[in-house]
Amino acid sequence: MTFLEAGTWSERIFSGEWIKGSGESYDALEPATGETLARVGAATSDDLGRAVEQAVRAQQQWAALPYVERAQVLRRAARLFEEHHSEIADWIVRESGALRAFADFQTSNGAAEECYEAAALSAAPFGEMLRSVEDRLSFSRRRPVGVVGVISPFNAPMVLAMRAVAPALALGNAVVLKPDPRTAICGGVVIARVFEEAGLPSGVLHVLPGGADVGAALVDHPQVPVIAFTGSTRAGKAIAAAATRHLKRVHLELGGNSALIVLDDVDVEKAASAGAFGSFHHAGQICMASSRHLVHASIAEEYVESLARRANAVTVGDPARDEVAVGPMIDEQQLQAAHSVVNDTVAAGSRLVAGGTYEGLLYRPTVLTDVPLTARAYQEEIFGPVAPVVPFHDLEEAVRLATGTEYGLSLGVLTRDIAKGLALAERVPTGLVHINDQTVNDEATVPFGGRGDSGNGSRHGGATANLEAFTEQQWVTVRGDIPAYPF
Repeated sequence: MTFLEAGTWSERIFSGEWIKGSGESYDALEPATGETLARVGAATSDDLGRAVEQAVRAQQQWAALPYVERAQVLRRAARLFEEHHSEIADWIVRESGALRAFADFQTSNGAAEECYEAAALSAAPFGEMLRSVEDRLSFSRRRPVGVVGVISPFNAPMVLAMRAVAPALALGNAVVLKPDPRTAICGGVVIARVFEEAGLPSGVLHVLPGGADVGAALVDHPQVPVIAFTGSTRAGKAIAAAATRHLKRVHLELGGNSALIVLDDVDVEKAASAGAFGSFHHAGQICMASSRHLVHASIAEEYVESLARRANAVTVGDPARDEVAVGPMIDEQQLQAAHSVVNDTVAAGSRLVAGGTYEGLLYRPTVLTDVPLTARAYQEEIFGPVAPVVPFHDLEEAVRLATGTEYGLSLGVLTRDIAKGLALAERVPTGLVHINDQTVNDEATVPFGGRGDSGNGSRHGGATANLEAFTEQQWVTVRGDIPAYPF
């Protein structure tokens, strides 16, 4: 019996049941082959209500524990992610279509590091002394919000769930996690199993695979004051609107249409290599993907040629069985959505230089040039392995192009002149900036988030952002005696 099959959480999932859920079970599918990996029990909105009730009760006892005990649970969870990373990574590869290297990152470098950082966060200073004109002790302290609702996506299911789950738990909250139903095992069941083995008290963490109705019930529930959502801009805006009606805090990490600016002083081959990774890694299904290649006109032709050569050489296939550089897209709907963007952009006047074809869910890395600024591939998030290239002639034009969409997640600037790169980056409103690197970067220790249609700022990562995200500030005063009042 494997680690994942040993616990009560996995028994419920793999038997096609979910606690006492009334939802029908469904097949967890392998994108590369269409093979059924397991039966998953689907949660319902009624299950959500019961889970929140249990979480509210369990949270109070969890928060009352000494911080060192919460930290110990997080550290044990980190070690379990490391100890069982091979089995867990296998599930990530097969269920989400990730390459093994990306699956390993999500397990050992992602989930484990999130737990280690969260363990340290539990011991972080959580208040400050305040001045007062009165004769009293005045201070602020941070308290857990209570129950945190986490809604996570399919593209990096484990790490994008754990970056909210781990710090929320460490700070004394209970968590209700709704993973994307397409990656309910590697983005949900695995997490539940690890924390079960790590000794997390029953009722503190609930995992409910389900559809949009379950997510809506989580957002609407009056006893869930904070929602951490990672996903599309469209869904994020709907969640924000619903949360506003209930005066809830929402932490939104949404879509991207990130620019990679390539100045004329670069090594073109190195620049194209970085650009290819930024656009084609994980079949482009990354919010930070290099979605618009803005290249100085003097090297644009050479850059396109190198990028297309790399796209044509990329091996695409089943990452669980073959040595490939790009795996499948998550499902037919996502593939066709990306393909329609490519077709519409070509119809608008763009030139297809490489790719634009697919077999099954395997989409060939695609390069587009002569892209009109009004075309879908320039204006929208593609979420597929597509690299649109647009030339610019001077820095002013580069800034105008980089700021020409409503997104503001990540920016890459490739140049030998570091000062010029930093000065350019200061003029582009974006949450993340990488000088001499492509746009896809993330670590557990850094504040992560975007602006505009990419989200509402840095809400994950680093002690400061996590404290802001998952606690409430409370003002406390203490006097030596009751003062006299004129009443």
